[in-house]
Amino acid sequence: MNNVLPRSKRQTVMGIPLKGVVWILILIAGLLQSIIAFPHDIFHLDQNVLLQAKEKWGKQAQVRLLSWENLMRREWSSSDREKLEKVNSFMNKIPYREDIDVWGVPDYWATPVEFLGRGAGDCEDYAIAKYFTLKAMGVSEQKLKITYVKALQLGKTHMVLTYTDKPGDEPLVLDNLNKSIMPASERSDLMPIFSFNGTELWMAQQRGQGESTESSRLKPWRNLLKRMSENK
Repeated sequence: MNNVLPRSKRQTVMGIPLKGVVWILILIAGLLQSIIAFPHDIFHLDQNVLLQAKEKWGKQAQVRLLSWENLMRREWSSSDREKLEKVNSFMNKIPYREDIDVWGVPDYWATPVEFLGRGAGDCEDYAIAKYFTLKAMGVSEQKLKITYVKALQLGKTHMVLTYTDKPGDEPLVLDNLNKSIMPASERSDLMPIFSFNGTELWMAQQRGQGESTESSRLKPWRNLLKRMSENK
């Protein structure tokens, strides 16, 4: 017996055979997943940036920058905590060196491209690179603060990145001295001074509270943002 139904009796949706509709839906789902997972307008390093990095700092600079781009693409859909762990680990693999040895000046805040391109930096560079990387990966800027502290055991100022999931929650500390992400209450070796992000500055007060204010302390931050706008 012929099991093929007459064309008029086959199952269709809007005139399209059901099998065809299923394949169209699968295709659309795949396209949507790729758009959500890999927002091309965020995670694309300009070829000129890569070429300039190679010319300035050698082939390994280009390798580090491409690894950075791949990290952001690969972990885009991860949870915030997973992003924190991956980014903290990635950046902390870059060797520590003082600004005077890397840039020839006592204090220089490097852009993420400069930090990764040069392949070395100090505490500000780790914190800044982690901040911009997590922000580009979709972590809310309101959850992130670059925080100036005094490293009590070293007896000098230091910079870390902190993450607070919700207002009132205890911040998590991302640091290049202690590789583990820890709650602020477990970092008794750090005394907060002030913190900031792309929109505001907070001065540290008793019990870890802060007051938003303006400050001239952030001239290096403004210089850094200017260089970033110039793809440096």
